[in-house]
Amino acid sequence: MLQDKQEVSEFKSTSGLARIVTASAYSARGLRIAWKYEHAFRQELLVSVPALFVALLLPVSVLEKLALVLVLALVLIVELLNSAIEAVVDRISLERHPLSRNAKDLGSAAVFLSVAVAAVTWTVIVAPVLLK
Repeated sequence: MLQDKQEVSEFKSTSGLARIVTASAYSARGLRIAWKYEHAFRQELLVSVPALFVALLLPVSVLEKLALVLVLALVLIVELLNSAIEAVVDRISLERHPLSRNAKDLGSAAVFLSVAVAAVTWTVIVAPVLLK
């Protein structure tokens, strides 16, 4: 049976412009945390920033440039989600548990796949340019 009232977290954000401002502040804080504490995120960002400039300078179509940039963003997004999963698992318990290991390994696999997609995309688009 459906209830008329839904429970809402006291931490649920407000609406309108206040929500956008608050969400932006949370996002900025999340990026600072990722930069400060997540080695993999820093490494991926340090590869992505120069690669972004390379992508924009390559003599390829606009759609190819877009694909090159989007796969870089994909890697960073998936890394942030993986870091969030790891933080939640660690918050719940630092005890070694098969489900905790599975959660972390699944997040890691997602990062691996996003990096593989980026590598294949870059290879398919950039290799023909380099071979000319």
